[in-house]
Amino acid sequence: MGILTGVTFQVRVTDFEKGMKWYGVLFNRQPDFIPHEGFAEWELLQGTWIQVAEGNPAIGNGPIRLGVTDIKAERQRLMDELAIELEQVNTREGVPAAWLTFEDSDGNLIGLFEDLSATGKEF
Repeated sequence: MGILTGVTFQVRVTDFEKGMKWYGVLFNRQPDFIPHEGFAEWELLQGTWIQVAEGNPAIGNGPIRLGVTDIKAERQRLMDELAIELEQVNTREGVPAAWLTFEDSDGNLIGLFEDLSATGKEF
């Protein structure tokens, strides 16, 4: 394999319009690219893409974990804007990270994490 230049993750949703709206709220913006019907892409970091495609979800895969700067604020925003309940933020002694895992409306696993070593926060 040569030098890697990017990575793409795909999640499948049974109702594309509903899924696109759900992920639009998760990423807090519209997709960057819609190449054809039933398919949308968000570039989260340079060369790192999430694709939302209409189809049968692969339940049990994942989670796709997304790094955030303030996990408690993101947790609250998602609960408010998606009208869902999310687990409490998890931490473990000696691990400089906070995280939580949840499902989209089709059962795809999504995770958020915050690198506490970068912020010096304690939970």
